[in-house]
Amino acid sequence: MHLELTEEQKLIQDTARDFARAELEPVAAQLDQGGDRAPLLANLKKLAELGFMGLNVKEEFGGSGAGVIAFSVAMTEIARACASTAVTVSVNNMVCEVIQAVGSEEQKQTYIPRICSGEYAAGSFALTETCAGSDPSAMCTQAVADGDHFVLNGSKIFITSAPYAGVFVVWAVTDKAAPKGKGISCFLVEAGTPGLVIGKEEHKMGQHASATNEVIFDNCRVPATALMGKLNDGFRIAVAELTGGRIGIGSLGLGVGLAAMDHATRYATERVQFGQKISNFQALQWMMADAYTELEAARLLLMNAAFRKETGKSFAKEASMAKLFATEAANKACYKAMQMLGGYGYTQDFPIERLTRDARITSIYEGTSEIQRLIISREILRNFA
Repeated sequence: MHLELTEEQKLIQDTARDFARAELEPVAAQLDQGGDRAPLLANLKKLAELGFMGLNVKEEFGGSGAGVIAFSVAMTEIARACASTAVTVSVNNMVCEVIQAVGSEEQKQTYIPRICSGEYAAGSFALTETCAGSDPSAMCTQAVADGDHFVLNGSKIFITSAPYAGVFVVWAVTDKAAPKGKGISCFLVEAGTPGLVIGKEEHKMGQHASATNEVIFDNCRVPATALMGKLNDGFRIAVAELTGGRIGIGSLGLGVGLAAMDHATRYATERVQFGQKISNFQALQWMMADAYTELEAARLLLMNAAFRKETGKSFAKEASMAKLFATEAANKACYKAMQMLGGYGYTQDFPIERLTRDARITSIYEGTSEIQRLIISREILRNFA
């Protein structure tokens, strides 16, 4: 693996960084306070126009075709400014990729260009349920065949971007008699379909601008052509896409951790106590050394996972390692950054408080750190079997 970015990847990284600094960072604190999401939606449209909603999607479907490494570095730069925007971009890319991977030609031509162009502000990934979190195979939502249609009943929780999504990738049980995980299918459900109800929005600790809602299916009738991939093959699709999504969330966590440490280090070079800048004290220097070392290790793990995915190699273990390490490192970096600022770090006058809250969820969604350890250990033990 060549560790340097290509010219195209550097251009995408620079474009993401410049846009994040100019457009995202100035409104991040405002969006965190809640209320008006107009700046978020406006920036999502601009990011779509720049090509960031389908970075690993073929150009024929409106994507950029830039690859997984480009996606990872772009996610990191966007997250350094606004984690709420970054998670929306990550999920949009996931939705585009799953449609590209298993959708029919008509589905690809219909939905991917709408997300990539910004016609749809977002796509949503509707998998999690109250009875199926870390174990999605336990889902209860059902889709029953009725002539040339399917009727969906059930509900999903923690669905990112639900109020402004144009299309939902939905998993439901289609064969109750099948062994666990074997009777699940995947559907594309357009926003506005009768019976698709956007439920209550969660009041979260962080990433406030990113909507997280319950989605209810009440006799939601969709045509048989809404089935994506093969009947009863949906669980395999979900597992495959979650694996790729971990690269996105790991990259997001890296961006948040880097932002926190950059703010704290800059502060330490200006703050004076005991007659000198606090950056001169070994205690703070070691915090910087440890945090930046771990974040650099996270970056390399992410690059390895992205490279393996981009070149068609197995990457499940590597993606879980990267997601686990990067998100845990981000949380530790935010903690160190807050400690470096002292009482100021705990106030909303500085961004560390927001970044710390934004970082916390990264070790939970797209598979908790505990689930990542389960996957990693399973893959290790498989090699010894």
